[in-house]
Amino acid sequence: MKVQIEADGGSRGNPGPAGYGAVVRDAVTGKVLAERSAGLGTATNNVAEYSGLIAGLQAAIELGATAVEARLDSKLVVEQMSGRWRIKHPQLQPLAREAAALARRLGAVRYEWIPRARNAHADRLANEAMDTQAGRPTRRVAVPATWSGATGHPTRLLLLRHGQTELSAQRRYSGRGDPELTAVGERQASAAAARLSAMGDVRAVVCSPLRRARRTAEVVAGALGTELTVHDGLIEADFGAWEGLTFAQARERDPDLHARWLADTAVAPPGGESMDVVHHRVRRVRDELLAASGGATLVLVSHVTPIKSLLRMALDVGPSLLHRLHLDVASLSIAEFYPDGPASVRLVNDTSYLASAEGDLRLSNEKAP
Repeated sequence: MKVQIEADGGSRGNPGPAGYGAVVRDAVTGKVLAERSAGLGTATNNVAEYSGLIAGLQAAIELGATAVEARLDSKLVVEQMSGRWRIKHPQLQPLAREAAALARRLGAVRYEWIPRARNAHADRLANEAMDTQAGRPTRRVAVPATWSGATGHPTRLLLLRHGQTELSAQRRYSGRGDPELTAVGERQASAAAARLSAMGDVRAVVCSPLRRARRTAEVVAGALGTELTVHDGLIEADFGAWEGLTFAQARERDPDLHARWLADTAVAPPGGESMDVVHHRVRRVRDELLAASGGATLVLVSHVTPIKSLLRMALDVGPSLLHRLHLDVASLSIAEFYPDGPASVRLVNDTSYLASAEGDLRLSNEKAP
């Protein structure tokens, strides 16, 4: 059995209160097979990083693995375990020998450096171990009742549609066009940011490259104090020749094609992109995010079609959902995906936090000369 180990460790002080985390995944499916974490008392970052690797190797042995890819964001550990750098520090030498002995039992271990953003699951486990050691409660999402069958800790996706634009206000097809937020949209982005700030630990904000989504995401990331990543896979569907048209105008322009598009998600608008193509694209994004940030909470700022596609995946339902589910601008939906396959939709199209922001804007407009 071939597995991947993601391991990390940290120290708050270097040396200071330290902990490690490790996660073992099936190398083919990405499914989480084991998690390990613990506090180390007072130690350095490098000691904690080696401890995470050792815990991951031990878990791989327990699982019966015969080939391992060890992925760490510690350049030092990767280079030393690969034999390219000498191990000079006396505290690290016995840890490296222990790791090497475990690696020999596994037969084949390859070491790879990865950026910290791709090691989020192990990083979270290490930080939780340090929090527990310090007597602080962790912010893990509760595992659902045992009757659901889900195990492990889900990746929680907070799905935020961008704020209002002129096209959305006029209810026109808005795909690859790139309108900016209106004044209302800016207020909506701020209100959404305040709502998300009250929802606990968010690992990162990921958004579509289009300006309306990116601007909304910038406001959210600023309020959360977290990194912002742009992902092209979260872009809206390409509506081709229907871009900027109303529903009635598109139907009048291409009556037969429009009817077939509504009935069959494999049909694309003229010069555009079918809903099936969008669904497969967004599925790849979801799988990538789950593999890179398993167990974390992420804010995804996107558009109607990608968000509906993610909710469809979580609900495990057919494409009819795309035409039956309404999503307002700046609305929030929540889907959780568990490492063993199940998913849960926790919230759909929440806009309760927008009322005061839009009311304030109307009041300011009424007072303007």
